[in-house]
Amino acid sequence: MTPKLARFLDSGMVSTPAILVDLDRVAANFAALRAALPDAAIYYAVKANPAAPVLDRLVGLGSRFDAASIEEIRACLAAGAAPAAISFGNTVKKRAAIAEAHARGVDLFAFDSDEELDKLAAAAPGAKVYCRLAVSQDGADWPLSRKFGTSGTHARDLLVRAAERGLIPWGVSFHVGSQQTGVGAWRTAIGQAAAVFTDLRARGIDLRLLNLGGGFPTRYRDDIPPLGDFGAAIMDAVRQAFGNNVPDLLIEPGRAIVGDAGVAVSEVVLACTRHEDEGRRWVYLDLGRFGGLAETEGEAIRYRITAPGVAGADAPAVLAGPSCDGVDVMYRETPCPLPASLAAGDRVLIHDTGAYVTSYASQGFNGFLPPEEHYL
Repeated sequence: MTPKLARFLDSGMVSTPAILVDLDRVAANFAALRAALPDAAIYYAVKANPAAPVLDRLVGLGSRFDAASIEEIRACLAAGAAPAAISFGNTVKKRAAIAEAHARGVDLFAFDSDEELDKLAAAAPGAKVYCRLAVSQDGADWPLSRKFGTSGTHARDLLVRAAERGLIPWGVSFHVGSQQTGVGAWRTAIGQAAAVFTDLRARGIDLRLLNLGGGFPTRYRDDIPPLGDFGAAIMDAVRQAFGNNVPDLLIEPGRAIVGDAGVAVSEVVLACTRHEDEGRRWVYLDLGRFGGLAETEGEAIRYRITAPGVAGADAPAVLAGPSCDGVDVMYRETPCPLPASLAAGDRVLIHDTGAYVTSYASQGFNGFLPPEEHYL
C-alpha cells in the first residue's frame, strides 16, 4: 500500500467495502514497462480496470489501448484516446460492435476463426487484422484455457484468406496466460509466431505486427522476477526468431500496470469457530467473490491480507464473503493467517487489488452493492 493510500485511509473517509487506487503508482508501473520493453508499444488491457481516472491518466502518458468490447472502446475514446491507438483485441465480437468501432476510426482487429473473419470483412472493410495463436500457458496463475487462439497452420490460411477478402493481414498475436511468472514463457510462442511470418512471406504476404499479449505479473504473496528480466528474455527470443527482420512489437499489460496500485478495505461481518469443520476459524468479510474477488476461484490468485490495528497473534482462518452462496469462499486451503482476536466490525486490507476486482464485481448479487471506488 502506498503512502498516499495510507493517508487517505487514516482520514476516516472510507466506508466498506471499498477499493482505493493510487494513480501515481499506475503511472510508475507504466513507466517501468516502457523501460523494460522500449521497443514495444504499450496497449493497456482495459478489462483490468476500466475506470475513467485510470484511462485519463494513461492517455496522458501516451498509452494505447487493448479493448474487449465496444463499451471499452467508447470509454477509451471518451478519455481522449485516438481511434488509431485502440486495438479491438477480443476474437469474439458482435458484427454491430465491429461496424461501430470501424466507423469511429478503429482500424486494428483480432480474430482466430473463419467465421469471425467473415464478420470483419463485411463490417470493417479494409481494416488491419491479426490472428491469435493458441500457445502454452504453463506457469500462469490464471490461464486463459482454450477459448482463444488457433494453430499456426490455420492462422496462415486465415491470414491469406483475409487478404483475399480485402482486409490487410497485419500480424499475429498470442497470450501466455495471466499472472505469468515464468520469464521464459514467451520464447516458444515467439518461435511459433515467427514461423507464420516466414511461411506467409513465401506466399507474398509481409506481416508487420507481433502482438506479445499480456500476462506480465504483479507481486501478491510471492516474489516475482523484475520486469527487466521479462523484457530481456522477450527481446532475446525475438532477435533469435526474427534476426534483422524484427516486426513492430505490441504488448497488452493490464495487471502489471494497475494491480499493485490498489488496496481493498473490508469489514469483518462475522468471525467464528466452525466445530463441524474440525474447529477451524471462519472469517466472513463484506467483500467476497461476488464483490470482485473472482480471481480467488480455485484459490488461483492469492492476495496478501492484513488487519492493521488488531492486536494479538495470528491464527489460521478460512476466508469467505458475505453472500448466501456456498461458492463464496476465497481461501480454504491457502494459508490465511489473521489475528485470533479479529472480530465483527474490525477492518482488513486486501492488498494489490487494483486489477480485475472492480471489473468482476457484481452489480447487486443478494442486494450487496459493488465496492466503492476511490482514485487518488
